[in-house]
Amino acid sequence: MKVWVKLLIGSMLGALLGWFLPSDNQAVMTVLTRLEEIGIGIGRYMAAPILIFSLTIAVYELRQDNLFWRLVLQTFLVIALSTLFVILVGLTVIYLAPTIRIPILSGAQVAVVSLDPLENITGLFPSNMFSVLAGDGVYFFPICIFALFLGMGLSYDRSFSKPVITLIDSLSHIFYFIGTFFAEILGLVMIALSAYWAVRYHAVLQEDIFWSIILLVGILSGILGFIILPVFFYFFGGKKNPWAVLHGSLGPALAGFFSGDINFAIPITMHHLKENLGVRRRASAVTVPLFTTFCRAGSAMVAVIALVVVIQSYSSLKLNLPDLFLIGFKGCIISFFLARHPGDGAYTALAVLCLNYGKGFEAGYLILKPLAFYLIAAGAFLDIMIASFAVYNLAKKNGFQEDN
Repeated sequence: MKVWVKLLIGSMLGALLGWFLPSDNQAVMTVLTRLEEIGIGIGRYMAAPILIFSLTIAVYELRQDNLFWRLVLQTFLVIALSTLFVILVGLTVIYLAPTIRIPILSGAQVAVVSLDPLENITGLFPSNMFSVLAGDGVYFFPICIFALFLGMGLSYDRSFSKPVITLIDSLSHIFYFIGTFFAEILGLVMIALSAYWAVRYHAVLQEDIFWSIILLVGILSGILGFIILPVFFYFFGGKKNPWAVLHGSLGPALAGFFSGDINFAIPITMHHLKENLGVRRRASAVTVPLFTTFCRAGSAMVAVIALVVVIQSYSSLKLNLPDLFLIGFKGCIISFFLARHPGDGAYTALAVLCLNYGKGFEAGYLILKPLAFYLIAAGAFLDIMIASFAVYNLAKKNGFQEDN
């Protein structure tokens, strides 16, 4: 049975189970919360070893062929274009859609939320280089910088580095196959994750106050992920069949949606890109970390839509185009700095947007706190779909893709 089928079956079984579990039972919610923590840990468990060794050998091989910086530059160009495109789609939909308002709930005290870009940068270069290997599985980019320098160092003198190259290449394959084992058991993990997701979703529906934004975000995410993005990358990728890529991306999309965690989906994304879409390691090992770090356009788009709903809920005025473009511009900027928030990207982006937009809406994100898991899930789903399509097309364009 293919991995994506196992993930689909596990998701369906968990969602069905969660739909009938009581959300007001504290014991049930405690167990599901613990199971989610364990499940997220299992998904993240192999991400760091796979990234370190696969990226190191990919950097070395690409530099030998003088292709590394070209691929990196192309990747950042696609990140910028896809971010602008997705945010623009979100702005267009929220501008044309009927005004959506939700009741103003009495929220808790406003918390200080900051992305702190300087902390992201200083975290790349700790005083001890090897300390990045002992991270907590939240911020992976320092590991990628470590692998970058190690891969570049392998090119210094082949007479010294050849044994190390062989060792790292072997470790890359070993950890990939260990990661394959974890990918095979994620179907069971998805039962717990989707059950917890369904319990919360059922509870939110029973409140009957968020249905309009649930429909808007859900329908837009589905259309964007399954129709608009395939068509967009169809023209970007040289008019290759996008539906085959869509089929090969279903597993990572399910993992991203029900976990809401971009790091949880990294190993399964790399597995599906290799096994289902024929993307070679030297391409995916470089481009996947860049997309999961810097391209959080889906999470930013969901946050932009949520902020507009919050503003409309506070005010009877409909936002004009300059206001929407300002919010969209801020959403684009925020999307590049969500690397430290792999499991709460959309809600963190919403909080930062509210606090920076000001004008009395600083606490606006709190009225959507019961819906945070849903916004996070939709954002992570779109982030993974963008990454899968973009990585495949970049690999195809540069000759790093083989039809299976």
